[in-house]
Amino acid sequence: MTSGTERVLSVEVSRGVARLTLDSPANRNALSRAMRAQLRQALTDAFADDAVRVVVLDHTGRVFCSGMDLSEASGGAAADQGVNEFPELLELVWSAPKPVIAAVRGPARAGGVGLLAACDVVVAGASATFAFSEVRIGVVPAVISAVVRPRMLPHAVHRLMLTGEVFDADTAAAGGLVDLAVPDDEVDATVAAQVTALGAGAPAALAETKRLLRSTPTGTLSEQFANLSSLSARFFASAEGQEGIAAFRENRPARWVPAAE
Repeated sequence: MTSGTERVLSVEVSRGVARLTLDSPANRNALSRAMRAQLRQALTDAFADDAVRVVVLDHTGRVFCSGMDLSEASGGAAADQGVNEFPELLELVWSAPKPVIAAVRGPARAGGVGLLAACDVVVAGASATFAFSEVRIGVVPAVISAVVRPRMLPHAVHRLMLTGEVFDADTAAAGGLVDLAVPDDEVDATVAAQVTALGAGAPAALAETKRLLRSTPTGTLSEQFANLSSLSARFFASAEGQEGIAAFRENRPARWVPAAE
């Protein structure tokens, strides 16, 4: 972090989990220049740390993320709007080799919705609300559409991006934006359960499975089966695959599973 820059993100790494907490409640955790820079660095560090198995994106204050910091974009300069930085940040989350969970406890708007949409698992409490508010201030939800549209049902995202209306966690779950909509007091337990489930997966297998799920199939069905069969055989023969098979046969946790407290 550059000297003199206010810290707007807190980072805690414990027991294989990197918890990155948006911590700028005064501006509703907006994606300011400082927030984008600190979040990108923290994500890069977490993905490079072999001790980190899962990343949790959380927030302080009532709001998850209000989107881009409009006070920095009032001049219309592309650099101030983060048009280069923000896509790179979304791609960093989207293509990360490790699972990323978003814990949404309050409103998410515009770019904030894009940020959570890039995550692998989204857990939202009853107090969470969402809106693609861009059209209501005369702009287009262009960048975030790249990560939102693969997640959401086409008819749902079509209506909600055009109207810009606010919708709740149940509507978000029905449309595919949220994976698990739970009561507010169950967010922590639900996130913890997802962390445990993801931690049971082998690191390399998780990374390759995420890459597979994020990719677009190409070639004929026969060509796809040939490539997928080769991938499957490679992982069965890998050290992780052999350890996983041995652990299953011996009825014990695999070596990569974090030890219970």
